[in-house]
Amino acid sequence: MERPPRLLSSRLRLKSGVFEVSLSRALLTWKQPPAEKKRVSGGVYRPFKPGVCHSVPVSEIIAVHELDSENLSRPETGGRWQKLQSRPSEVYQHAFTVSYVERMSRHRWRCSDVTFHCPKGGLCQQWVSTLREQLAALANRPKHLLVYINPFGGKHQGKSVYERKVAPLFASANISTDVIVTEYANHARDHLRTEPELKKYDGVVCVGGDGMFSEIVHGLVWHTQCDNGVDQNCPEEKLVPCTLRIGIIPAGSTDCICFATVGTNDPVTSALHIIVGDSQPMDVCSVHHNNTFLRYSVSLLGYGFYGDVLTDSERKRWMGPARYDFSGLKTFLTHQYYEGTVSYLPASDVLGTPRDRATCRSGCLLCQHNGQLCLGEKAEECRIDQMVDSECEGGWKTIRGKFLAINAASMSCACPRSPKGLSPAAHLADGTTDLIMVRKCSRLNFLRHLLRHTSKDDQFDLTFVEVHRVRRFRFAPRHCQSDSELELQENGKRLFGQICRDQPTCGCVRTFSNWNCDGEILPHAAIEVRAHCQLIKLFARGIEEQVVFEDLPNPCAV
Repeated sequence: MERPPRLLSSRLRLKSGVFEVSLSRALLTWKQPPAEKKRVSGGVYRPFKPGVCHSVPVSEIIAVHELDSENLSRPETGGRWQKLQSRPSEVYQHAFTVSYVERMSRHRWRCSDVTFHCPKGGLCQQWVSTLREQLAALANRPKHLLVYINPFGGKHQGKSVYERKVAPLFASANISTDVIVTEYANHARDHLRTEPELKKYDGVVCVGGDGMFSEIVHGLVWHTQCDNGVDQNCPEEKLVPCTLRIGIIPAGSTDCICFATVGTNDPVTSALHIIVGDSQPMDVCSVHHNNTFLRYSVSLLGYGFYGDVLTDSERKRWMGPARYDFSGLKTFLTHQYYEGTVSYLPASDVLGTPRDRATCRSGCLLCQHNGQLCLGEKAEECRIDQMVDSECEGGWKTIRGKFLAINAASMSCACPRSPKGLSPAAHLADGTTDLIMVRKCSRLNFLRHLLRHTSKDDQFDLTFVEVHRVRRFRFAPRHCQSDSELELQENGKRLFGQICRDQPTCGCVRTFSNWNCDGEILPHAAIEVRAHCQLIKLFARGIEEQVVFEDLPNPCAV
């Protein structure tokens, strides 16, 4: 294999001795030459192991800073007492520091520094200017970001997290920001809809939880469709993908989107993914009712169990995050089922199934193949024709029955409590959603299904659970087939719902549930859902395989 040509190669000094340092267009590498290895004595802290070739991709260098004489004259003790080694005075005259991404365990990233001391000022400036030229040539890196901070989400730490952990990293990487602290619900969504100068930004960053991310998605997608004259109320319309990438700094009660796309809910890791300019396409589902647009969904659509949990938890917001556990237990003990009809269009032309255990990871080949299939020339026109024909030829499948839960997962929906998620093999960018139907069963069997979300067992290997990978689906509750009946049921719920809740002996049985759309309650039970392939892009790269860095003795060693 031919090595990439070197741009620079010099002998520079680090704390632990002289190293051979080389720079190509792809890598910055430093290694201690054989002659220096013999001089290394034991018992002294060495940040870099002698004889090991340390390598950092240029794409993962955060910044390069030239040190002045004042910083060089100050000893670097790290807050600890240590014996200073005698070194030649010329070593400290010129130096530069490279800040780069270092991989830790559990998908976490950290910003680490390495300082190189140069014997001549001209050589130091040559290294600094060449490194900065290579960073400036990385066109995918953002230079100007629009940042929204939710000060109320989670533990009300959004503003503090951004100022302490994220803003210094952006400043170090020379990223300018326009920061807006939201003042009310949907503030970010409304601002994005009316912001006329979005083109001056390289991306939008939200500091908050999944609700804040949903606001950004709705505002950005709405803005893009209006600019391109797309009617969002028409379920058959092809939506135009957004050009601006979205960054997520997790600071909410639930950070499912961040966990499923990065692998951890760590603000520093997310900030570093934004700085290096990662890009991860992502599917978005549109939800309609009677040719009227309701919402967009990027993670979970849940009817029955998850809809009831959300509905009950909204009445207990005073409990904080603990309300989800309480409402979940209460809903499980209630064990309510709902009758209805599910119609779906299977994604029979894509690779992969919901039960193939092929998890979506960074550089996912299934997403690339299925995404090209979905976004290819004339693919959308052919697919619409197939949908129309399939309705006559029986391509749409219909299931009627009693359900405890109907879920549509556009991603794994993994989180710290459920590392596998609701659909472990769901993919981020293949143009489909996994439709999961849990039929009426005993309370014990339903508990078995829920417990499998936290275990290694196949959660779909149960007789009362059915899963399909689909492009579209529709749902109609049994007693709400028409608009008038649905309106009557909703009005009845408002008038008499509180009476029934206050009277445990009441024999009334609810005939419909609510839809949980990414943590928001939908006002209609009868809906139509369509998956739009790679409609948005995140500042992420998908979850990296752990073997990439955890099997190495040094995360940056080659």
